[in-house]
Amino acid sequence: MSNHRTIRLGISTCPNDTFAFHALLNRLVDWRGLDFQVQLLDIEDLNKGLFGGQFDVAKCSFHAALHLADAIWVLPSGSALGFGVGPLLLSARPDELPSGPDQLTLCPGKHTTATLLFRLFHPDTTTVQQVVFSDIMPRLRDQTADFGVCIHEGRFTWQSQGLALVEDLGTRWEQETGCPLPLGGLVGSRSLPSSILWTVQSVIADSLRFARANPDAALPTMRHYAQEFDDEVLMDHVRLYVNDWTTDLGPEGARSLQRLSEKAQKVGLLPVDSPGVQVLPPHPAPDAV
Repeated sequence: MSNHRTIRLGISTCPNDTFAFHALLNRLVDWRGLDFQVQLLDIEDLNKGLFGGQFDVAKCSFHAALHLADAIWVLPSGSALGFGVGPLLLSARPDELPSGPDQLTLCPGKHTTATLLFRLFHPDTTTVQQVVFSDIMPRLRDQTADFGVCIHEGRFTWQSQGLALVEDLGTRWEQETGCPLPLGGLVGSRSLPSSILWTVQSVIADSLRFARANPDAALPTMRHYAQEFDDEVLMDHVRLYVNDWTTDLGPEGARSLQRLSEKAQKVGLLPVDSPGVQVLPPHPAPDAV
């Protein structure tokens, strides 16, 4: 891990992150004495990087965070959590359901929350293959796979590509738990002093406030990294995934993370004695470095 004021920050290329971090990336907010070295990667690459110790602070799937719970804190800001935000289970052909190992389901990474939800709600059905999220819908269109768990902008474009909806996995989660779905969040290494993590948190909160006050200003950054280049699709994505829980997880966000841990333990995707992920405790001087 780095020390002092250099922060190795990893964020995803999806529009909600490039929107939220636009001001940080372009130094439109005060970095508060920190030196951010930022990498933008696919979410599963971020998960792998965290497991490999490549980041001090990074966006990750909450599925990955469950496995790293004893080594990380979840920062209060920066999460993707809410109602109506879940991954979609899509089919290459209408009226087909996951039913056997001769079928193939594409998922966007071993430790993504999308994979966790598929394994929670469709256990021991199809063969699963992990691919980059942007390859899933093209493979379904080509019918080289039967099902795919779709994330990011594809949530808004799957119908125009002739694909069929099997199930909204987020709706299933909401029905079974009554909680908003925790997809991913910003986590920081417990090896860093809490004062440093709270300073990082303050910069990120400033960047989010800037973005929400000036939404169109982030569009050039979003376009640069997006799989979909239609501005309306990008802003639909932001409206769905950037909300009050992104600003502050709060008690309801913490409860949702606890429910995710409990469900993963119940079906054997997490050891029963695993600690739950915890939000960074309050610090009396968040600006101290």
